[in-house]
Amino acid sequence: MFMDRLFAGKLSGDEGQVVLLASPATPRLGPISNPVPDASFASGCCESLSMITKHAPVLIIGSGPAGYTAAIYAARAMLKPMLVAGLQQGGQLVITTDVENYPGFADPIQGPWLMEQMLKQAEHVGTDVINDIITEVDLNVRPFRAKGDSGTTYTADALIIATGAQAKWLGIPSEQTFMGFGVSACATCDGFFYRGKDVAVIGGGNSAVEEALYLSNLAKSVTVIHRRSDFRAERILSERLFKKDNIRVIWDTVVDEITGQSGKTPLPPSVEGLKLRNVVTGQEMHLTVDGVFVAIGHAPAVELFAGKLKQKPNGYLWTAPDSTCTDVPGVFAAGDVTDDIYRQAVTAAGLGCMAALEAEKYLAGIEVHREAAE
Repeated sequence: MFMDRLFAGKLSGDEGQVVLLASPATPRLGPISNPVPDASFASGCCESLSMITKHAPVLIIGSGPAGYTAAIYAARAMLKPMLVAGLQQGGQLVITTDVENYPGFADPIQGPWLMEQMLKQAEHVGTDVINDIITEVDLNVRPFRAKGDSGTTYTADALIIATGAQAKWLGIPSEQTFMGFGVSACATCDGFFYRGKDVAVIGGGNSAVEEALYLSNLAKSVTVIHRRSDFRAERILSERLFKKDNIRVIWDTVVDEITGQSGKTPLPPSVEGLKLRNVVTGQEMHLTVDGVFVAIGHAPAVELFAGKLKQKPNGYLWTAPDSTCTDVPGVFAAGDVTDDIYRQAVTAAGLGCMAALEAEKYLAGIEVHREAAE
């Protein structure tokens, strides 16, 4: 359903109009002497179409819970927001199956369905959702400018960045087969489904140790698999892990394959174990588990803003304390692109709400200054 929308596309500028910038290659039309346009005219039309500019008071980049929530609040404040969805419309939740920890639903819901509902709500209240990918931003000009992969230029008086973060994966083929069906990157999200079962955590940093500690309160056993001979995690976290009776560690080992049933209708895929290899001795072994949690870190989607916005030491966008304001006035960051602690859908939505409210306040302030200047 999301791929259909990705390629649907729509052209609608400020107030629902397309703005075409005149191309210098487009000839001035005099009296019509030939009903068939020549090649130079056709070329000029194509060049004009590639120079569409769209403006809105608020531009939102990203379409996860943070982006959609920001859009809903901005639209209800009559700010006529534009939201550019990006490559993965709906964010990380579109690759999540059962969701049980998003408030308001008594029964488990599907991640893609939840994001579709957020999309429909954002559009219902007046958000202009655009299927494009931002490839370049200029934060030194006012209004801010962003260029899309389609060739469209988007301008806005306030910018909300909700590009999110992506979990780092192992990159082995079998990982894709079981993703969402036994392979996860979020113990807080999916650990509940493995109560009383055997699970593995892959990684050796803070994320891996924290995931293992969380899972130890739910799962029957937790096996941590790390490619080195010691953890990179903080010492206090490591000491807590070693005190847990149902956690064991396999050192100097990598995962070569995730094994299980690939799934046949009506049964979904299911994980049964891991093929492991010791990187020192080369010895191979098989570990029986019901679930695999990959915890080798997250990468915030900040490439567009490198050198343009202040970042935290770990690469996430910096925001002022208790705020979504970045170090550039009028630019706000919400969701996993700035949240390096919680990384939950509900916290991302909350930050999206904050960003929209702060953008509204910012726009009201510059309007006051503009009126005073006049």
